[in-house]
Amino acid sequence: MQIVTTRQMTKLEKQAKKLGVSPKELMQNAGRKLAERIMQICSSEQHIPERTSIVFLAGSGNNGGDCYAAANILVYRGYHVTVVNLVKEPSTDIAKEYFSQLPEKVNIITGYRNENIEAAIEAAELDYTTLYSKDITTLKNKKDLTAIDKILIKEKERMTAVRRAVVSADVLIDGVFGTGFKGKLDSELMAIFAIGTSAYRISVDIPSGGDGSKGTVSPGCFKADETLCLGCLKFGMTQYPLKKMCGKISVADIGIPPAAYSILDGEHGYHRLDRDSLAGFPPKRESDAHKGTFGTVLVISGSNSMRGAAAFAALGALRSGAGLVKVASVPRCIDTVSVLAPEATYIELNSNSNGFMKFDDKAKELLKDALKKSTAVVIGSGMGVTDDTKEILRFVVSNSFCPVIIDADGINCIAEDIEILVNRKSEVILTPHPGEMARLLNCDTESINENRIMVAEKYAEKHGVTVVLKGAGTIISDKFHTAANHTGNAGMSRGGSGDILSGIIGAAVAQGFSPYDAACAGVYMHGLAGDSAAKKYGQEAMLPRDIIDCLSDAFRTLKEKQSRNS
Repeated sequence: MQIVTTRQMTKLEKQAKKLGVSPKELMQNAGRKLAERIMQICSSEQHIPERTSIVFLAGSGNNGGDCYAAANILVYRGYHVTVVNLVKEPSTDIAKEYFSQLPEKVNIITGYRNENIEAAIEAAELDYTTLYSKDITTLKNKKDLTAIDKILIKEKERMTAVRRAVVSADVLIDGVFGTGFKGKLDSELMAIFAIGTSAYRISVDIPSGGDGSKGTVSPGCFKADETLCLGCLKFGMTQYPLKKMCGKISVADIGIPPAAYSILDGEHGYHRLDRDSLAGFPPKRESDAHKGTFGTVLVISGSNSMRGAAAFAALGALRSGAGLVKVASVPRCIDTVSVLAPEATYIELNSNSNGFMKFDDKAKELLKDALKKSTAVVIGSGMGVTDDTKEILRFVVSNSFCPVIIDADGINCIAEDIEILVNRKSEVILTPHPGEMARLLNCDTESINENRIMVAEKYAEKHGVTVVLKGAGTIISDKFHTAANHTGNAGMSRGGSGDILSGIIGAAVAQGFSPYDAACAGVYMHGLAGDSAAKKYGQEAMLPRDIIDCLSDAFRTLKEKQSRNS
């Protein structure tokens, strides 16, 4: 599914105008789609229009204009409609036009302060909470009101009207800010958004307070039950915490001509992973196929104390269609893995006194031979960060002619010596979680989580690699494309899940898919298997081994979806 950045959405709207679809028509279409969705909700809840309160919280820009366009339709369908202008009066020409067309039946509330009152309130150091809590009954009976007294009375009346409107709503629509919002919400908007109500809450395009580019949110962001995204899904809405604030997400066609999308040709492409993204995966298994048809995955992983990592990576590859899987590790790790995955073959490397792989002449010869026969390499899980493992990783990326998937301790090795990555010969896929990405960039994890999309894109572009930045809404990026995943669940948040993912990606690479396509397929299937495991065992009880066992369910589900779509 194609999705866009907020900058690209602006370009599409401008191109639509050049192709004959005016901003006014786009707003009219958006208002109609919003009104239709509201009526669908009311119908499903068996709301009688004349007894149903629809309340729009409108901003001053075009998001507010979308609300006015919808309100104009709904009021003539018999609904009790209220528009609360929360920021200031309409500021764009088309928003002004639609606001002026609202019939008298629409209850309009001025929910913002004028500039003079704003200045006086700030000078008196009062805010929404303190103002609303004031009892002005006595104040109203005073004979001689001071200037501040008059302001207090007016402000209390304004805020009471806003609060009553919100509380009375059966459906509450947030059209305050659009995708261009940056920064933080002010305390008054935060308080209004937090008013307790049983209303069904809809955001127009994006919840107010959300950053459509980054996926971050301001404190007090509007929490919607549903978000009606206009034209295209915005990439930031695939990321947490914004995705959590969106509720159910649907996309409304507002009339942007298909030809307008050509304006994005040649730009970095964005999409949300779905069955269409995985066209051709898994490859068809012809009746005369043999093990060599589906490639060889070399897994270099594990140590005495982290044997499960090698087992999970190997099993992930085996369960995802690889023809052959070879595991290179220390003897004690191989003893364990061979019991769990007897289908694999094994390469014993010497270990040091701490149980980690040694890079000696034996390792060099064995790995050199194995690399010649491999179509994908998975390296890093559980191998530790030592001088020897750094040299093993350096040797692999400079001697492998097939793509290399680097995970876990392999990434930590690069964080200590970036030259390992710079001097590579092969294509590389990195699969860091936010903590590992922070080590790569020598920053804190919070900075990564606040800029996930930009971090993945910039790192992929700078180093010419494919980055799989793991987490809720895993991001896959190379220098041409960025994708966001939606499969998976919190039950997968356990040690070992990432090792399985590296094995799945390795199998996809071994079967002939490009690094980017293989990473997309691996991430999607990993999450799909995790969702199957959660259904069987529950998120609390499921284990990484259950993800492996449920890969067969994931492949079956994908094929069913693909056959329905064909």
